[in-house]
Amino acid sequence: MSINRIKTLVAGATGYVGLDLVYLLSKHPNVKIKYLCAKKNIGKNINSFDKRIKKKLPKISNIRNAKLSEINLIFLALPNGEAQKMINKIYKKYPNIKFIDLSADFRIQNPIKYKKWYNINHKANKLIKNSLYSISEFVKLKIKSYRIIANPGCYPTSIQLPLVPLLKEKLIKNNNIIIDSKSGYSGAGKNFKNKFSHKNLFSSTFSYAVLGHRHMAEIDQEFFKHLKINLNYTFNPHVIPSFRGILSSIYVEPEKGVTINKIRFKLKKYYKSMPFVKILTKDKGISTGNVIHTNNCEISICNTRKKNKFVIFSAIDNLIKGASGQAVQNMNLIYNFKETIGLKWDFYY
Repeated sequence: MSINRIKTLVAGATGYVGLDLVYLLSKHPNVKIKYLCAKKNIGKNINSFDKRIKKKLPKISNIRNAKLSEINLIFLALPNGEAQKMINKIYKKYPNIKFIDLSADFRIQNPIKYKKWYNINHKANKLIKNSLYSISEFVKLKIKSYRIIANPGCYPTSIQLPLVPLLKEKLIKNNNIIIDSKSGYSGAGKNFKNKFSHKNLFSSTFSYAVLGHRHMAEIDQEFFKHLKINLNYTFNPHVIPSFRGILSSIYVEPEKGVTINKIRFKLKKYYKSMPFVKILTKDKGISTGNVIHTNNCEISICNTRKKNKFVIFSAIDNLIKGASGQAVQNMNLIYNFKETIGLKWDFYY
Protein backbone atom coordinates (compact mmCIF):
# COMPACT_ATOMS: atom_id res chain seq x y z
CA MET A 1 0.00 0.00 0.00
CA SER A 2 1.41 3.38 -0.94
CA ILE A 3 -0.15 6.84 -0.69
CA ASN A 4 1.68 9.85 -2.09
CA ARG A 5 1.05 12.12 0.91
CA ILE A 6 -0.92 10.73 3.80
CA LYS A 7 -3.32 13.08 5.52
CA THR A 8 -2.87 12.98 9.26
CA LEU A 9 -4.51 14.20 12.43
CA VAL A 10 -2.58 14.47 15.71
CA ALA A 11 -4.70 14.24 18.86
CA GLY A 12 -2.88 15.50 21.94
CA ALA A 13 -0.59 17.75 19.91
CA THR A 14 0.63 19.99 22.74
CA GLY A 15 2.08 17.42 25.17
CA TYR A 16 5.78 16.51 25.23
CA VAL A 17 5.26 13.50 22.97
CA GLY A 18 2.74 15.33 20.79
CA LEU A 19 5.11 18.23 20.11
CA ASP A 20 7.99 15.93 19.16
CA LEU A 21 5.60 14.04 16.91
CA VAL A 22 4.35 17.22 15.21
CA TYR A 23 7.94 18.37 14.69
CA LEU A 24 8.87 15.08 13.01
CA LEU A 25 5.73 14.96 10.88
CA SER A 26 6.17 18.58 9.80
CA LYS A 27 9.47 17.60 8.16
CA HIS A 28 8.23 14.35 6.62
CA PRO A 29 7.92 14.71 2.82
CA ASN A 30 5.10 12.18 2.54
CA VAL A 31 2.86 13.63 5.25
CA LYS A 32 0.29 16.40 5.17
CA ILE A 33 -0.84 17.46 8.64
CA LYS A 34 -4.54 18.32 8.34
CA TYR A 35 -5.45 18.77 12.01
CA LEU A 36 -3.67 19.40 15.30
CA CYS A 37 -6.11 18.67 18.09
CA ALA A 38 -6.23 19.32 21.82
CA LYS A 39 -8.81 20.10 24.49
CA LYS A 40 -7.22 23.43 25.43
CA ASN A 41 -5.54 26.32 23.61
CA ILE A 42 -7.99 26.15 20.70
CA GLY A 43 -7.04 28.56 17.94
CA LYS A 44 -3.39 28.93 18.96
CA ASN A 45 -0.43 28.26 16.69
CA ILE A 46 1.55 25.13 17.48
CA ASN A 47 4.87 26.98 17.30
CA SER A 48 3.84 29.03 20.33
CA PHE A 49 4.48 25.78 22.25
CA ASP A 50 7.56 24.66 20.32
CA LYS A 51 9.81 27.10 18.46
CA ARG A 52 11.45 24.25 16.52
CA ILE A 53 8.35 23.95 14.37
CA LYS A 54 8.93 26.42 11.54
CA LYS A 55 6.41 25.15 9.00
CA LYS A 56 3.03 26.83 8.83
CA LEU A 57 0.57 24.28 10.19
CA PRO A 58 -3.14 24.23 11.07
CA LYS A 59 -4.05 25.97 14.30
CA ILE A 60 -4.99 23.88 17.30
CA SER A 61 -8.59 22.73 17.07
CA ASN A 62 -11.08 20.41 18.71
CA ILE A 63 -11.31 17.01 17.03
CA ARG A 64 -15.09 17.37 16.93
CA ASN A 65 -14.61 19.96 14.19
CA ALA A 66 -12.34 17.78 12.04
CA LYS A 67 -13.56 16.38 8.72
CA LEU A 68 -12.51 12.81 9.38
CA SER A 69 -13.47 11.67 5.90
CA GLU A 70 -10.31 13.50 4.71
CA ILE A 71 -7.99 11.61 7.07
CA ASN A 72 -5.85 8.52 6.39
CA LEU A 73 -4.09 8.23 9.75
CA ILE A 74 -4.72 9.47 13.29
CA PHE A 75 -1.93 9.68 15.87
CA LEU A 76 -3.19 9.62 19.44
CA ALA A 77 -0.79 11.13 21.99
CA LEU A 78 -3.41 11.17 24.72
CA PRO A 79 -3.60 10.20 28.40
CA ASN A 80 -4.34 6.56 29.09
CA GLY A 81 -8.05 5.86 28.73
CA GLU A 82 -8.75 8.57 26.16
CA ALA A 83 -7.54 6.93 22.93
CA GLN A 84 -9.77 3.87 23.35
CA LYS A 85 -12.88 6.06 23.62
CA MET A 86 -11.94 8.09 20.55
CA ILE A 87 -11.08 5.04 18.43
CA ASN A 88 -14.28 3.31 19.52
CA LYS A 89 -16.32 6.22 18.10
CA ILE A 90 -14.43 6.45 14.82
CA TYR A 91 -13.39 2.90 13.90
CA LYS A 92 -16.56 1.58 12.21
CA LYS A 93 -17.78 4.89 10.80
CA TYR A 94 -14.51 5.61 8.97
CA PRO A 95 -13.11 2.25 7.78
CA ASN A 96 -10.27 3.86 5.81
CA ILE A 97 -8.65 5.47 8.85
CA LYS A 98 -5.70 3.82 10.57
CA PHE A 99 -4.63 4.66 14.13
CA ILE A 100 -1.28 4.81 15.89
CA ASP A 101 -1.92 4.99 19.63
CA LEU A 102 0.96 6.23 21.77
CA SER A 103 -0.85 5.56 25.06
CA ALA A 104 -1.16 2.19 26.79
CA ASP A 105 -4.75 1.60 25.70
CA PHE A 106 -4.09 -1.11 23.11
CA ARG A 107 -0.75 -2.42 24.34
CA ILE A 108 -2.30 -4.90 26.77
CA GLN A 109 -4.28 -7.62 24.99
CA ASN A 110 -6.11 -8.71 28.14
CA PRO A 111 -8.57 -6.02 29.33
CA ILE A 112 -8.62 -7.50 32.83
CA LYS A 113 -4.85 -7.03 33.13
CA TYR A 114 -5.19 -3.55 31.64
CA LYS A 115 -7.69 -2.70 34.39
CA LYS A 116 -5.38 -4.17 37.04
CA TRP A 117 -2.37 -2.06 36.02
CA TYR A 118 -4.08 1.14 34.84
CA ASN A 119 -7.25 1.13 36.94
CA ILE A 120 -9.34 1.90 33.83
CA ASN A 121 -12.20 -0.15 32.41
CA HIS A 122 -11.47 -0.66 28.73
CA LYS A 123 -14.12 0.99 26.55
CA ALA A 124 -13.13 -0.76 23.30
CA ASN A 125 -12.72 -4.42 24.27
CA LYS A 126 -13.91 -5.71 20.91
CA LEU A 127 -11.28 -3.72 19.03
CA ILE A 128 -8.28 -5.06 20.94
CA LYS A 129 -8.09 -8.07 18.60
CA ASN A 130 -7.73 -5.65 15.69
CA SER A 131 -4.64 -4.03 17.19
CA LEU A 132 -0.94 -4.85 16.94
CA TYR A 133 1.70 -4.12 19.56
CA SER A 134 4.51 -2.79 17.41
CA ILE A 135 8.16 -2.48 18.24
CA SER A 136 9.07 -1.64 14.65
CA GLU A 137 12.08 -3.97 14.47
CA PHE A 138 9.96 -6.98 15.42
CA VAL A 139 6.84 -6.55 13.26
CA LYS A 140 7.92 -5.40 9.78
CA LEU A 141 5.41 -6.57 7.11
CA LYS A 142 2.84 -7.78 9.65
CA ILE A 143 1.99 -4.19 10.54
CA LYS A 144 0.19 -3.58 7.24
CA SER A 145 -2.63 -5.95 8.23
CA TYR A 146 -3.80 -3.90 11.21
CA ARG A 147 -5.71 -0.65 11.56
CA ILE A 148 -4.80 -0.01 15.20
CA ILE A 149 -1.11 0.11 16.09
CA ALA A 150 -0.18 0.11 19.76
CA ASN A 151 3.05 2.06 20.08
CA PRO A 152 5.14 0.44 22.86
CA GLY A 153 6.14 2.07 26.12
CA CYS A 154 9.55 3.66 26.51
CA TYR A 155 10.95 1.33 29.19
CA PRO A 156 9.75 -1.82 27.38
CA THR A 157 11.35 -0.63 24.13
CA SER A 158 14.74 -0.18 25.78
CA ILE A 159 14.44 -3.59 27.44
CA GLN A 160 13.05 -5.74 24.63
CA LEU A 161 15.42 -4.61 21.87
CA PRO A 162 18.50 -6.18 23.53
CA LEU A 163 16.82 -9.11 25.29
CA VAL A 164 14.37 -10.62 22.80
CA PRO A 165 16.97 -11.83 20.24
CA LEU A 166 19.21 -13.27 22.97
CA LEU A 167 16.43 -15.08 24.82
CA LYS A 168 14.95 -16.49 21.59
CA GLU A 169 18.37 -17.95 20.72
CA LYS A 170 18.79 -19.24 24.30
CA LEU A 171 22.09 -17.41 24.74
CA ILE A 172 21.19 -16.07 28.17
CA LYS A 173 19.26 -17.61 31.04
CA ASN A 174 15.63 -16.62 31.40
CA ASN A 175 15.75 -16.20 35.15
CA ASN A 176 17.47 -13.90 37.65
CA ILE A 177 17.47 -11.02 35.16
CA ILE A 178 17.81 -7.65 36.88
CA ILE A 179 16.73 -4.52 35.00
CA ASP A 180 17.64 -1.10 36.38
CA SER A 181 16.19 1.68 34.20
CA LYS A 182 16.68 5.43 34.57
CA SER A 183 14.51 7.91 32.72
CA GLY A 184 14.41 11.65 32.19
CA TYR A 185 11.48 13.37 33.87
CA SER A 186 9.66 14.06 30.58
CA GLY A 187 8.47 10.45 30.82
CA ALA A 188 6.02 11.58 33.49
CA GLY A 189 4.50 14.19 31.19
CA LYS A 190 3.78 17.86 31.78
CA ASN A 191 2.10 17.08 35.11
CA PHE A 192 5.39 15.76 36.51
CA LYS A 193 5.31 18.15 39.49
CA ASN A 194 1.85 16.93 40.46
CA LYS A 195 2.79 13.24 40.36
CA PHE A 196 5.75 13.29 42.74
CA SER A 197 6.32 15.05 46.06
CA HIS A 198 10.09 14.60 46.49
CA LYS A 199 12.15 17.56 47.61
CA ASN A 200 14.38 19.20 44.98
CA LEU A 201 12.35 17.38 42.34
CA PHE A 202 14.21 18.61 39.26
CA SER A 203 17.68 18.06 40.71
CA SER A 204 17.34 14.62 42.31
CA THR A 205 17.33 10.97 41.31
CA PHE A 206 14.60 8.84 42.83
CA SER A 207 13.07 5.40 42.54
CA TYR A 208 9.34 4.85 42.13
CA ALA A 209 6.77 2.11 41.49
CA VAL A 210 8.86 -0.15 43.72
CA LEU A 211 6.10 -2.78 43.99
CA GLY A 212 5.63 -2.98 40.24
CA HIS A 213 5.62 -0.55 37.34
CA ARG A 214 2.67 -0.71 34.95
CA HIS A 215 4.99 -1.19 31.97
CA MET A 216 5.63 -4.65 33.40
CA ALA A 217 2.25 -5.70 31.98
CA GLU A 218 3.47 -5.29 28.40
CA ILE A 219 6.95 -6.61 29.23
CA ASP A 220 5.37 -9.80 30.62
CA GLN A 221 2.98 -10.10 27.68
CA GLU A 222 5.56 -9.57 24.95
CA PHE A 223 8.21 -11.87 26.38
CA PHE A 224 5.60 -14.62 26.72
CA LYS A 225 4.58 -14.00 23.10
CA HIS A 226 8.18 -14.37 21.92
CA LEU A 227 9.35 -17.13 24.28
CA LYS A 228 6.19 -19.00 25.37
CA ILE A 229 7.42 -18.83 28.95
CA ASN A 230 7.05 -16.38 31.83
CA LEU A 231 10.26 -14.42 32.18
CA ASN A 232 11.77 -14.27 35.66
CA TYR A 233 13.09 -10.73 36.13
CA THR A 234 13.25 -7.80 38.52
CA PHE A 235 12.54 -4.31 37.20
CA ASN A 236 13.35 -1.09 39.03
CA PRO A 237 12.63 2.29 37.38
CA HIS A 238 14.14 5.62 38.44
CA VAL A 239 13.70 9.25 37.41
CA ILE A 240 16.87 11.28 36.91
CA PRO A 241 17.41 15.08 36.75
CA SER A 242 17.48 15.15 32.96
CA PHE A 243 14.65 16.10 30.61
CA ARG A 244 14.87 13.19 28.17
CA GLY A 245 16.60 9.84 27.70
CA ILE A 246 16.47 6.31 29.14
CA LEU A 247 19.40 4.14 30.16
CA SER A 248 18.55 0.54 31.07
CA SER A 249 21.21 -1.57 32.80
CA ILE A 250 20.29 -5.23 32.37
CA TYR A 251 22.17 -7.89 34.35
CA VAL A 252 22.06 -11.35 32.77
CA GLU A 253 23.67 -14.77 33.10
CA PRO A 254 24.89 -16.49 29.91
CA GLU A 255 24.00 -20.07 29.13
CA LYS A 256 26.86 -22.54 29.52
CA GLY A 257 29.66 -21.95 27.03
CA VAL A 258 28.26 -18.65 25.73
CA THR A 259 30.82 -15.85 25.56
CA ILE A 260 30.37 -12.11 25.44
CA ASN A 261 31.66 -12.16 21.87
CA LYS A 262 28.95 -14.63 20.84
CA ILE A 263 26.26 -12.44 22.42
CA ARG A 264 27.53 -9.34 20.64
CA PHE A 265 27.82 -11.23 17.32
CA LYS A 266 24.22 -12.43 17.60
CA LEU A 267 22.91 -8.91 18.22
CA LYS A 268 25.03 -7.50 15.39
CA LYS A 269 23.70 -10.15 13.02
CA TYR A 270 20.08 -9.73 14.13
CA TYR A 271 20.09 -5.96 13.69
CA LYS A 272 22.39 -5.83 10.66
CA SER A 273 19.74 -4.46 8.32
CA MET A 274 17.89 -2.38 10.92
CA PRO A 275 18.99 1.25 10.80
CA PHE A 276 18.13 2.43 14.29
CA VAL A 277 19.74 -0.22 16.52
CA LYS A 278 23.46 0.28 17.06
CA ILE A 279 25.55 -2.47 18.70
CA LEU A 280 28.69 -0.96 20.23
CA THR A 281 32.04 -2.62 20.82
CA LYS A 282 32.13 -4.81 23.92
CA ASP A 283 32.93 -3.34 27.35
CA LYS A 284 32.09 0.15 26.12
CA GLY A 285 30.41 2.64 28.42
CA ILE A 286 27.22 4.20 27.16
CA SER A 287 25.46 7.55 27.48
CA THR A 288 21.98 8.85 26.74
CA GLY A 289 23.75 11.88 25.30
CA ASN A 290 24.49 9.86 22.16
CA VAL A 291 20.84 9.00 21.49
CA ILE A 292 18.73 11.96 22.59
CA HIS A 293 17.01 13.69 19.67
CA THR A 294 17.40 10.49 17.62
CA ASN A 295 15.36 7.37 16.94
CA ASN A 296 18.38 5.21 17.77
CA CYS A 297 18.87 2.55 20.40
CA GLU A 298 22.49 2.01 21.40
CA ILE A 299 23.36 -1.31 23.03
CA SER A 300 26.59 -2.26 24.76
CA ILE A 301 27.47 -5.65 26.29
CA CYS A 302 30.01 -5.58 29.11
CA ASN A 303 31.84 -8.02 31.33
CA THR A 304 31.54 -7.79 35.10
CA ARG A 305 33.80 -9.01 37.90
CA LYS A 306 31.89 -12.30 37.85
CA LYS A 307 32.53 -14.73 34.98
CA ASN A 308 28.90 -15.84 34.86
CA LYS A 309 27.38 -12.35 34.77
CA PHE A 310 27.21 -9.75 31.97
CA VAL A 311 25.58 -6.34 31.95
CA ILE A 312 23.81 -5.07 28.85
CA PHE A 313 23.32 -1.32 28.56
CA SER A 314 20.52 -0.01 26.36
CA ALA A 315 20.00 3.71 25.71
CA ILE A 316 17.15 5.47 23.90
CA ASP A 317 15.41 8.82 23.83
CA ASN A 318 12.16 8.15 25.70
CA LEU A 319 10.28 10.76 23.64
CA ILE A 320 11.63 9.59 20.27
CA LYS A 321 12.44 5.87 20.00
CA GLY A 322 10.29 5.41 23.11
CA ALA A 323 7.33 7.29 21.62
CA SER A 324 7.04 9.74 18.69
CA GLY A 325 9.96 8.48 16.60
CA GLN A 326 8.82 4.88 16.80
CA ALA A 327 5.32 6.06 15.85
CA VAL A 328 6.73 7.65 12.68
CA GLN A 329 8.83 4.54 12.03
CA ASN A 330 5.66 2.44 12.32
CA MET A 331 3.88 4.79 9.93
CA ASN A 332 6.71 4.39 7.43
CA LEU A 333 6.33 0.61 7.60
CA ILE A 334 2.57 0.78 7.14
CA TYR A 335 2.77 2.90 4.00
CA ASN A 336 5.88 1.39 2.41
CA PHE A 337 7.95 4.50 2.93
CA LYS A 338 11.67 4.24 3.52
CA GLU A 339 11.96 3.31 7.19
CA THR A 340 14.28 6.19 8.06
CA ILE A 341 12.42 8.97 6.25
CA GLY A 342 11.37 11.87 8.46
CA LEU A 343 13.51 10.67 11.35
CA LYS A 344 16.56 12.87 10.97
CA TRP A 345 16.77 15.57 13.62
CA ASP A 346 18.48 18.86 12.87
CA PHE A 347 17.45 20.87 15.93
CA TYR A 348 18.75 20.47 19.45
CA TYR A 349 17.62 22.06 22.68
